[in-house]
Amino acid sequence: MKRPVQIKVCGLTREEDVELALSLGADYCGFIVYPKSPRGLSLERAAELAARVPEGKRVLVDVETGSEELARARGAGFDFFQIHTGLQLGLATLATWSGLVGKERLWLAPRVPPEEAFPEATLSFADTILVDTFKKDQFGGTGQTGDWARFAQLQEAHPETHWILAGGLSPANVLEAVVQTGARHLDLNSGIEGAPGVKDHDKLRQVFGILRP
Repeated sequence: MKRPVQIKVCGLTREEDVELALSLGADYCGFIVYPKSPRGLSLERAAELAARVPEGKRVLVDVETGSEELARARGAGFDFFQIHTGLQLGLATLATWSGLVGKERLWLAPRVPPEEAFPEATLSFADTILVDTFKKDQFGGTGQTGDWARFAQLQEAHPETHWILAGGLSPANVLEAVVQTGARHLDLNSGIEGAPGVKDHDKLRQVFGILRP
């Protein structure tokens, strides 16, 4: 039997949204602590919400986290650490993150312009790579779909890595996204919202109805 697509609901800020996501069968719940995000929470608030989520499903999301901040977050009850990063930081920083939380718990989201080759060296530091839509002045949460063909090529070329497709996924396009990319892991955020950080419960139910009929 084909395994169902794994679903992460990200940008959660409210108890009722966490509860609905879990009741629908979300595999992961993501909590953003990047201060510039419209869905950004304090680490304390993120940990409070994550405490409602079963162990193994709690994902902390940040941008270019400092080593001290990551060490602090590591002790706050999260299972995985999704870090969005530009390519300018270098491999030494990725190695530090991987060493702090472990390759199996680090989810990297490299910010790669479409004209540049994907930095395959990043695969040495994380078992999971999230591919989001590139926008020059924004890390994630763009609400726009990305390069699905590139995602499919990366997933085929590196099947040992867990690839997560993100970027503007909604009830209107999620089935097409899976068909075109063969994605086995999806990240849902802006495409299932009524406002930033406020999930639209009807859209959330629709997506799960499509992916888990």
